[in-house]
Amino acid sequence: MSASAKDFGAGENSVAAWIARFLKQRGVDRIFGLQGGHIQPIWDHVARAGIRIIDVRDEGASVHMAHAHSELTGRLGVAMVTAGPGVTNTVTAMANAWLARVPVLLIGGCTSRAQANMGPLQDIPHVDILRPVTRTARTLRVADQVIRELDEAIARAEGDAGEPGPSYLEIPTDVLRTDVAPALVLDSWMRAKPRRVMLPDPAAIAEAVEVMWSARRPAVITGRGARSAGAALLRFLDASGAFYLDTQESRGLVPSDHPAFAGAMRAAIMQDADAVLVVGRRLDYQLGYGSPAVFPDARFVRLADTAGELIYNRRGEPEILATPELALDAMVQAAGNRAPKLDKAWADGLRSRQRERAQPRPSDGNTLEPDGKMHPRRIFDAIAKVARPDHVAIADGGDILSFARVGLAARTYMDAGAFGCLGVGVPFAVAAALAFPEREVISVNGDGAFGINAMEIDTAVRHGAKAVFIVANNAAWNIERYDQQENYGGRVVGTTLRHSDYAAMARALGAHGERIEDPAALAPALQRALDNAPALLDVVVSQQAVSSDAKKGLGFVPDYQPLTAWDDAEQRRRRDARQ
Repeated sequence: MSASAKDFGAGENSVAAWIARFLKQRGVDRIFGLQGGHIQPIWDHVARAGIRIIDVRDEGASVHMAHAHSELTGRLGVAMVTAGPGVTNTVTAMANAWLARVPVLLIGGCTSRAQANMGPLQDIPHVDILRPVTRTARTLRVADQVIRELDEAIARAEGDAGEPGPSYLEIPTDVLRTDVAPALVLDSWMRAKPRRVMLPDPAAIAEAVEVMWSARRPAVITGRGARSAGAALLRFLDASGAFYLDTQESRGLVPSDHPAFAGAMRAAIMQDADAVLVVGRRLDYQLGYGSPAVFPDARFVRLADTAGELIYNRRGEPEILATPELALDAMVQAAGNRAPKLDKAWADGLRSRQRERAQPRPSDGNTLEPDGKMHPRRIFDAIAKVARPDHVAIADGGDILSFARVGLAARTYMDAGAFGCLGVGVPFAVAAALAFPEREVISVNGDGAFGINAMEIDTAVRHGAKAVFIVANNAAWNIERYDQQENYGGRVVGTTLRHSDYAAMARALGAHGERIEDPAALAPALQRALDNAPALLDVVVSQQAVSSDAKKGLGFVPDYQPLTAWDDAEQRRRRDARQ
């Protein structure tokens, strides 16, 4: 730096410096973001504090990365973006984190207080825009109170005062440069807080035991809130005899070879169950809203560490607001040696069909579809053959998710989620590879979804994120194309793409890239990609391979339920109610 150069970041007691120290003390070791003048004071101090900055190519990707980092590591994910379009570019990713109930802190830039409401550069009501999809959204204009409000925002992101989810804070640039005396920053604001623990109500536990141990066809469904309760969940399943269904929020929590696991019998369990324990999961569209049309015989028991997850769509009898691990163990302890009244014939038949359906499919070798291109299943066959058991699996897209749910077996898994937020595959994988550099990370993306954040391949290369990105290239938004073809007189409009050369794009950005058209070449190519990551495999697949989601009407959007079979049942239920 020349003798005459300015250094606006020199103030060691500036608000920006306090923010950097706060984040460091809270254990934040990386921030995902895109730089701009409004946040430069924090950016500078964060880097000087030794917090790694993962600079991205689009602000939305920074929030997706913070989301994945939080979900995979259990720690707060932090993103930082500049004012105006920097903030507005994050709205979709923040909405995704909000719906997924993932703790994320987004720090945005805003103009100085003196220029507010005068038409300054990139001035827009960010807080009003983000408030509907955050746990809190605020502008911090009082320098002495910034650290206190940061502490509160993180507490809200982690679930105090409601469900967990993203928080948004912005600090005017002149406030960032304002000094705050150390005596005005309380130690209690700076310190990390332990995870809160809620003991279950013994009366509710006793009622839940009576329901679940008296059931003939019991089932358990888990979501976000069960992630830290894996061992207790296994003890509960072993004691109660209940069958188990995961969701995309909890995939991998129970091994697929556990006797209770019944993922291949999802429809049968929903239809037959007479008691369903829902742990930390909303009864949203993926579970038919808990409707009697989808669960005709079930009594629900709801368990969650946030009240909002207890009351969503279908009430529980009982409802247990508690730390799931403690509540599950309390039920096992309360049940003691009590034998469950499980319908043994039903259970044996269900397990038999689960084993039969879970058997590896006979490979059709190198057989191609009628259009001369391979089936998307070949991608997952290659992953099963080559990837390590502890690999991190990510799926992103519309049609491809249906194939991934069946074919992508992994203990650590993320996908587009309940929001159906396409474009997450590349940034999720970048964050996963940086969080777990010793593990293989494989992201399978539809070609449409891939294009949304394709430039983050550059971020992977620059930051050494050794992920493998697989593009299922069928030159279409295929679930929508199929809907048009089948339900709108064959008028296919605006849903076809090109078999673009995504491998060439990856190579241009500095990654290893290969285009694969022969199924026999897939497994060797995947091994080369893992050995040379970051890498991209551009796999040309058939449009004519129709997913089960497409066949079930997910792209069609029926009137009452997300799937046509459920919608038919719902319409029958409503007709019967009117008679």
